[in-house]
Amino acid sequence: MLGGGKVFEENWHRTHDGKQYFSGIVRNGKRKIFGSLESPMLTAGLTYETVSYKIFISGKAGVGKSSTVAKLCGLPVPKSHLETPGLQTSVVYWPVKLADRNGKVVMFKLQLWDAGENILKKFDHILPACTENANAMIFLFSYTDRPSFEALPAQMAQICESNIPKIVIGTKFEQLRNSDITTKEIYNFRERYSVPLMNIKNVSRFRLLSDGSKVLDGNAEIEDVANIMNGICEVLWNQQDTGQIAVPLDDSDDSVQYSYV
Repeated sequence: MLGGGKVFEENWHRTHDGKQYFSGIVRNGKRKIFGSLESPMLTAGLTYETVSYKIFISGKAGVGKSSTVAKLCGLPVPKSHLETPGLQTSVVYWPVKLADRNGKVVMFKLQLWDAGENILKKFDHILPACTENANAMIFLFSYTDRPSFEALPAQMAQICESNIPKIVIGTKFEQLRNSDITTKEIYNFRERYSVPLMNIKNVSRFRLLSDGSKVLDGNAEIEDVANIMNGICEVLWNQQDTGQIAVPLDDSDDSVQYSYV
């Protein structure tokens, strides 16, 4: 079960061992932003396997696709909605340690593909480009937008092939009090469609500097997304049991919660 710590060591990012690997994606308290050809620089002697996956992120306009990508990548979450003007790709690295006797460290390279709803409707070739060779699909709904939740079954049936792993993320979880989507509905959805459903708060974490200014707190941001990143990576890693294996590269607070209610 996701989040159970059976595949990856739970809370490994908090350990001394884990922090050595996470130093490759957090420097001086800031998340490092990677280009498509960049990779983390780690201390000499640290060994790991790198695997790369492509993920397409789908959802109605305004559900928080761009802000969710920003949160996962360690970028500031936009304060207002702005439709993604075209096709956007982002790279996020995430190290995990397997919870088996070998304790191997695996560095996940996730290539996140996101396209605005209008651009998908305007150009027929955009969606096939996003879904081609995708290893998983993430479908978003917003807790402040009930129609986005009700549209999930049709979206999953229309966009996603049956053999591609599906993940559902509920965005804007910080506004749960304003939602009319019930706990029972979330439970029933998970049971009916047998997909992992995670929740994320689309807000940034800042730290105050001595001069009174604020900067993103990279370490707090890691803590915020640890459960959800581990959950995504676990779904991808488990593809090995179904024959969809990742391609190794040559170079070697409660802001996120799971819905198991």
